[in-house]
Amino acid sequence: MKKNIFNFLLFFGISLFAQDANDLKLWYNKPSGAVWENALPIGNGFQGAMVYGNVEKEIFQLNEGTVWSGSPNRNDNPNAKGALDEIRNLLFQGEYKKAEKLTNEKIITKKSHGQMFQPVGNLELSFLDQQNYTDYYRELDIEKAVTKTVYKVNRVTYTREAFTSFPDRVLVIKLSADKPAKLTFTADFTSEHKKQKIVANNNEISLLGTTGDHEGVDGKVNFNALARFKVDGGSVKSDANSIKIDKANSVVIYVSIATNFINYNNISGNENELAKSFLDKAFSKNFDKMKVAHIAAYQKIFNRVKLNLGTTTASKFPTDERLANFRNVSDPSFVSLYYQFGRYLLISSSQPGGQAANLQGIWNRNLRPAWDSKYTININTEMNYWPAEKTNLSEMHQPLLKMIQELAETGKETAKVMYGARGWVAHHNTDIWRINGPVDGATWGVWNAGSGWLSQHVWEHYLYTGDKKYLQSAYDILKGAAAFYSDFLVKHPANGWLVVAPGNSPENAPKAHQGSAITAGSTMDNQIVFDVFSTAIKASEILGKDKEFADSLKTMRKMLPPMQIGKYNQLQEWLDDVDNPKDNHRHISHLYGLYPSNQISPYETPELFAAAKNTLLQRGDVSTGWSMGWKVNWWAKMQDGNHAYKLIQNQLTPLGINEGGGTYNNLFDAHPPFQIDGNFGCTSGITEMLMQSSDGAIQLLPALPDALSGYGEISGLKARGGFEIKDLKWKQGKLVALTIQSNLGGNLRLRTPNEITLKRGKKLKEASGMNPNVFYYVEEVQKPIISKESNISILDIKPTYLYDIQTVKGKMYTFLVK
Repeated sequence: MKKNIFNFLLFFGISLFAQDANDLKLWYNKPSGAVWENALPIGNGFQGAMVYGNVEKEIFQLNEGTVWSGSPNRNDNPNAKGALDEIRNLLFQGEYKKAEKLTNEKIITKKSHGQMFQPVGNLELSFLDQQNYTDYYRELDIEKAVTKTVYKVNRVTYTREAFTSFPDRVLVIKLSADKPAKLTFTADFTSEHKKQKIVANNNEISLLGTTGDHEGVDGKVNFNALARFKVDGGSVKSDANSIKIDKANSVVIYVSIATNFINYNNISGNENELAKSFLDKAFSKNFDKMKVAHIAAYQKIFNRVKLNLGTTTASKFPTDERLANFRNVSDPSFVSLYYQFGRYLLISSSQPGGQAANLQGIWNRNLRPAWDSKYTININTEMNYWPAEKTNLSEMHQPLLKMIQELAETGKETAKVMYGARGWVAHHNTDIWRINGPVDGATWGVWNAGSGWLSQHVWEHYLYTGDKKYLQSAYDILKGAAAFYSDFLVKHPANGWLVVAPGNSPENAPKAHQGSAITAGSTMDNQIVFDVFSTAIKASEILGKDKEFADSLKTMRKMLPPMQIGKYNQLQEWLDDVDNPKDNHRHISHLYGLYPSNQISPYETPELFAAAKNTLLQRGDVSTGWSMGWKVNWWAKMQDGNHAYKLIQNQLTPLGINEGGGTYNNLFDAHPPFQIDGNFGCTSGITEMLMQSSDGAIQLLPALPDALSGYGEISGLKARGGFEIKDLKWKQGKLVALTIQSNLGGNLRLRTPNEITLKRGKKLKEASGMNPNVFYYVEEVQKPIISKESNISILDIKPTYLYDIQTVKGKMYTFLVK
């Protein structure tokens, strides 16, 4: 049997052994040219840079996480409170367009619709007589977080390395040649900011600027980008605004960037002192030692998860060619690369003490980027952080959790001023100034579940870490989100259900509602309120506080609308059965209950599970990049690995081949344009294909596709309740090795595709009933209402084995697999 498997793998060119050295590298045999989406991203959570790898004019496009337009401001609309009753009455009467008009007049902000994440500028290095180069190669090594460019001119080999140091918070660039006195170039800063000044002096050049005014808010973020040159041999001179290096052996450039931003309400910092402080500390250090320290700091996080899906000869090609070929060849290590690239991007764009990753992470070249490159919190920001806990990047979750805490502070005023409600609220968008008011118009901005959805990240962090002190510190966020809904919900006159009104199903407008998105009691709103109430109740019980408040939430939860299955056997998106089965809208918001929530389950809610599949089929596959990333997660939850893999193939398609989005040559997600959420969504989805822990148990290999079933192994994944997958291997679609560490103790419930026993052959207890582990509690949902016109059929589910193992904190458990 082993011989047959080996022959099978050889036939397809798959190696069972160590991965190729290039498997964790993005590499190319040509420069980026003028195309930003060809450049390679590096970052340390505070600074971001895009490295072009151009020979004659190298470009380092620079970002810093707090360089945003505007200044502290609020955008609440106090007119909302007085118009609320009339808007609700119009909705209940079916007068959607009138309700929409009044919403635009009275609820949508009359102030800023959000500020823009802006670039700092470029550091450009211009070289003479290097247009005729050969043997060109550039790479981003995501195992080390270092870029490298190598080429030859006149039999001289030139090498450039760059990284954004995690310990030192500076960009470090080294230029070298294998023969002496061969480096001659001019260094300049460029920037499109209106308020900017460039000054060069001796071996140092600085770019000082102030961000732009936007929508009536004055730009007041001051920044200083400071570059200092350490030259071996040759000479260094400066003129008014550039540095000239002549006949050097090697040059190391240190770049620090700082702003006057302290927090969303305080911009009194000294950007010049801070930039100089970072630079002075770094400049005295040796490049090689800085590189070693940088790699060590990065790998301490990145190396927690290892994924090996095998390699084929397809992996020998440059990354852009692999992307172009992926749909037509077997290239499993490209999936591994893309998976780990998502983790790399989160580590690089989201670090404790920094800002949360925005629509473009921490990389943006435009003064006026698409959607302002801010925080869209009706899916995109949340998706950015789906990989955080389960791919063992819990610390990277901290900037978002901090942002949520700040939004809860500013959102109290919004809830009070706009709706006369307790608690806190956020609508569908925010920015670095933590605005909470509704923006962009009723189709988008009236959705007020941003606070509800974001609050679930607080709960998720607790479920994975078991950190009760953190739960105590963040309890008011959960309580406040629930308190807002307890005041805002209104009884629907047609059925007595408590509903969110006005609300919407993000960005979708059914024809049956007069083409208006504004509604009462959308399915997504109901699902989010259900989760908000449930998590606040559980947190109250765990911490032993606010019993009376929790009891009131239990009463209200019973009055929420149940999910409904419509005449097309679909999960209804709205209270009324008006879904269009030919609607291919990018948002499928009512499947929030399938993922990231756990309200829809193949084991507990089979009718809803079947309806969710029908909805997915009706909406189709090809869409915007982020939408396809979400669909990978949904199909993984549907336990359909082949369909999930099809979505990965759609995602890993060069832009322009499909009607929707895809992937750029540098593996950035293409909405288009670039949005980073699709990268994070796919990394999350691949994890869900291999391991899930939200449905009462740790389920292993729930959605393994045929294309990846031959062989694979992964280690380091985290599950709820502090469990860590230390070793998971499979062959021919079957589990062959399994080791799990229990970091918190408690019951380990495992759902596996084949039988297992403990290492010493001890038979495992067959599980039944509810998992006694509190981190795996799943709140029961109401039975769905099913249309009389529906003929919904229960789906056949893959048979599995379900075990309970009592574990001890800190102990490792190795299983024998039959």
